[in-house]
Amino acid sequence: MGQYSFKLPDVGEGTAEAEIADWRVKVGDRVEEDQPLVDVMTDKATVELTSPVAGVVRSIAGKPGHMAAVGSVLVVLDTDGADEGAAAPAAEAAPPPAAPVPQPQAAAAPAPQPPKPQPVAVSEKAAPAAPAAPAVASAAATRARAAASPAVRRRAEELGVKLQFVAGSGPAGRVSHADLDAYLANESTTPTAGAAAGYAKRSGVEDVPVIGLRRQIAERMQLAKRQIPHFSYVEEVDVTELENLRAHLNATKTPEQPKLTVLPFIMRALVRLLPAYPQMNATYDDEANIVHRHAPVHLGIATQTPRGLMVAVVRHAEARDLWDSATEVSRLAKAAREGKATREELSGSTITLTSLGPLGGIVTTPVINRPEVAIIGPNKIVERMVVRDGQGVVRKMMNLSSSFDHRVIDGADAAEFIQRMRALLEHPATLFI
Repeated sequence: MGQYSFKLPDVGEGTAEAEIADWRVKVGDRVEEDQPLVDVMTDKATVELTSPVAGVVRSIAGKPGHMAAVGSVLVVLDTDGADEGAAAPAAEAAPPPAAPVPQPQAAAAPAPQPPKPQPVAVSEKAAPAAPAAPAVASAAATRARAAASPAVRRRAEELGVKLQFVAGSGPAGRVSHADLDAYLANESTTPTAGAAAGYAKRSGVEDVPVIGLRRQIAERMQLAKRQIPHFSYVEEVDVTELENLRAHLNATKTPEQPKLTVLPFIMRALVRLLPAYPQMNATYDDEANIVHRHAPVHLGIATQTPRGLMVAVVRHAEARDLWDSATEVSRLAKAAREGKATREELSGSTITLTSLGPLGGIVTTPVINRPEVAIIGPNKIVERMVVRDGQGVVRKMMNLSSSFDHRVIDGADAAEFIQRMRALLEHPATLFI
């Protein structure tokens, strides 16, 4: 049997270290070739590292949140063949944290085998340790409605006790006053019974390490709020005609075309306006005090993922039509949620669009995606009564909540920009003229 030391490769140009985001294996696991070992993170890109060989995990180095240098040993594997690579020195560099220490009396015994996980044995040992009190709950699990007299039910209701959690001693499990008294006495000394009734006090504090993507989000948001003097501007938009057009296009689209949301229309409005407002499609270099105004529109789309918020980038949005924009947004969102988005797909945006969809609320104050200088946040669409030509009519209304960097963008320019966007969205035909 040999050993193989898996080292952290260079996962990106110029990367010297990466953060361990999530272990896919533990000591004692059997892994096959190309099986995922660990997820590491650089910037906002998460990279899945797979095993080049088959073997049993002998040791792993570092916990989630720890930084690992490129070239350092992450995993030591016991392989079936001869030693592969410089395994011995690597094993010395990263010894197993809980390797068994041979005892003198065991010298004649065979070489120790790698420890094997025993989740079943642990749970079997833990099961008998459960207190006998949950028998109250087990009795409740066998019936949906406890049998009891009206007087007992009334008393239980006054006491705030749910009878389905009280074990009855009468025929067919009928609950008596004595059973109720016994339950109350047990509740005062047994936390399990109180918890089952739903009235137990809770205590304790859960410590959640801020690591991985959450740490990077925290650092970026802190820098953005500290260094960028934000100001927000909110305007309401009548999107009735836009929604009618969207419904018509979705009803007449081909099977190959994606379903349109409101985002591709807002994307079209942005790319139509930005050439006239180059200060919006820009990034600010704080150290050099230079504003870079970009000709292409690399539109960031804020995407919520199980690991946290990511900004996927639709490159050259100015060259995409509605259908192409919708297809690319859907593709990038899926890649981000599945953790498969590349570094290039998560970096290089010049302005960001953020939307919570139906959860969008009435008004938001989005945080600028530094080093950008503007972010646009459409809120949810709601039907409400508005006045048109002196008459009350029901219209579909949506607010645009936007934030701007006051070092680069003046308030009047921001207001004019949003007002012109409003005009395009309220008369959607002008998006294509």
